Amino acid sequence: MRGYSKQRDKYVSVQGRLVKLTNLSKILFPETGFTKRELIRYYQQVAPVVLPHLKDRPFTLKRYPNGVLGQRFYEKQCPHHREKWVRTAWFGGTNYCLLNDLPTLIWAANLASIELHTTLATIVDMNSPNMLVLDLDPGDGVGIDACLEVAILARASLSRMRLEALAKTSGQKGLHLYLPLNSGVSFETGREFARKLAEDLELTRPDLITSKMPKKYRAGKVYIDWHQNVDFKTTVTVYSLRANNRPTVSTPVTWAEIEHAHRSPGRARELLTFETPDVIRRIGKYGDLFSPVLTLVQKLPEMTVRKTRVAA
Repeated sequence: MRGYSKQRDKYVSVQGRLVKLTNLSKILFPETGFTKRELIRYYQQVAPVVLPHLKDRPFTLKRYPNGVLGQRFYEKQCPHHREKWVRTAWFGGTNYCLLNDLPTLIWAANLASIELHTTLATIVDMNSPNMLVLDLDPGDGVGIDACLEVAILARASLSRMRLEALAKTSGQKGLHLYLPLNSGVSFETGREFARKLAEDLELTRPDLITSKMPKKYRAGKVYIDWHQNVDFKTTVTVYSLRANNRPTVSTPVTWAEIEHAHRSPGRARELLTFETPDVIRRIGKYGDLFSPVLTLVQKLPEMTVRKTRVAA
């Protein structure tokens, strides 16, 4: 990016677009001194791998104008003050931003949109998710070790159905499992499959797993959240920073890494916590470990659909 300054603002040319940057020295993560300049730099560095996962997906801004310890707010409606070259798409009565290119990604980062949240479907067909997601969320009294065990059980169950899953850290306490589809499956069918899988896993290990949302069921267990599989909900995108005390990232991991961490319970959290420099190094070594989510075509097995109520 090349640019010039005007008082406190800086204007940079990004792929032929002039992007205004402001308050670059503002500290967003006080514990480490991580600034908005570093936030923008990180998203610039990961753009080649994160942009394919953002392309054509309605995007919700999650903004932290005063850093992770300050007030946060969501913006589903793409701001009226957006640059004229920011693409948008209407869905469900909301005009969403589309982060389809580097200038728009830098623009969003300058708004202190620390986290990237997108839908599971693209505007090409909002009725058909390209993937399903299971959020493995540890309850009180359990940690990442329990999530690893659940992830391994879920993978084994999916393998018996000849389905391949990928994993990423949540960037917080748990893990996210993704099931690539890219086969025209409807949200209704996908959501029902995710529900059934979660409930079957709960029956297998009721001491370890719950598929029920109320917190009274979660203590000492891993909650498999399957409710995100609906068209109007967004999930944190791979390579997104998370608004924790430190600048941790939702990072794709291999199954070998999951199994190694599972065999190292005392070090599992350390082994599966990644900050921005770690992610840059991993991309240089592995490329995009999550790319199969965008390309792998998988069909769900036939099953009896039981309609479930969708909570807004």
